[in-house]
Amino acid sequence: MASVGIIGASGFTGAELLRLCAAHPDLDVVVATGDTQAGTAVADLYPSLAAHYGDLAFSEVDDETADGCDLVFLGLPHGASQALVPDLASRVGHVLDLSADFRLSDAALYPEWYDEAHTAHELLDGFAYGLPELYRPSLVGAPLVAVPGCYPTAASLALAPFTWGGHVEPSGIVVDAASGVSGAGRPPKPHTTFCAADEDFTAYGLVGHRHTPEIEQVLASRADGSAVDDVSVLFTPHLAPMNRGILATCYARPTGNLDSEGALGLLADSYADEPFVVVDERSPSTKATLGSNAAHLTARVDPRTGLLVVLCAIDNLVKGASGQAVQCANLALGLDEAAGLSSIGVYP
Repeated sequence: MASVGIIGASGFTGAELLRLCAAHPDLDVVVATGDTQAGTAVADLYPSLAAHYGDLAFSEVDDETADGCDLVFLGLPHGASQALVPDLASRVGHVLDLSADFRLSDAALYPEWYDEAHTAHELLDGFAYGLPELYRPSLVGAPLVAVPGCYPTAASLALAPFTWGGHVEPSGIVVDAASGVSGAGRPPKPHTTFCAADEDFTAYGLVGHRHTPEIEQVLASRADGSAVDDVSVLFTPHLAPMNRGILATCYARPTGNLDSEGALGLLADSYADEPFVVVDERSPSTKATLGSNAAHLTARVDPRTGLLVVLCAIDNLVKGASGQAVQCANLALGLDEAAGLSSIGVYP
């Protein structure tokens, strides 16, 4: 049994990590921090977790927080992990960061897209990018893992088989994606309150959302280390009036005589042995992935315009965050990759 610490456990991704670890046969949560909720019982903030964490309370982070842990998950806002990882990396066997702090391989992109220089850029090369379906070999036994976000996960799973194989033009790719409100985090914000989000559908981060370079990085970086040149993506996120889910609709122009049957076949071949990927002719829905670590994919080629359309649905808190983190933890620890995770959604 591996002892686990969750730093930033009081947020939605932290709560989801607690839920998934509770059902995991080999992960035992021994510490859960949440500075704004320090001293609060986990069961008081999240009654859904009471059956397993009845005696656990959130604690504050200090220099000894990770002592005795085999693995630590970081579920912190952007920038916070950079201050902790240099020390944590020397104290625990595995660190899995769910923020964007270590996802970009080029340190120069952080001031451009995140408005501040990276304070631990010397560690960037040591992080494996935590998308198992695309980069599994680098995750086996990895001491440091940068777990991708929900938008990049959905877009990358949809498009990487096409960009990596040279089946589409690398420039002019369009990704339109909609997320449930939980993607904005637990703290209340003016645009995520019930009255603001209910019965509304809005685009945000127009022409410059910070996940753009992460999506471009994945679509341009094959697992064997070779590069796809000139990848450019126009990414537009949307906020949908639902609790959970991501639906990404992606457009690209094929380089050859690709039709719908061929596009679906390419996706099916790429993910044939993946336990958490469903490729089907059916149009994916967020409801079908609710509570699961599954990604549902389909593709079409429009004979009139010649454009490829690829769709991907995931649960933004599971495959888009905490479930993917557990999947990566399983690989890092040498466990069954699917341990503690389900490919079956909750319905209704």
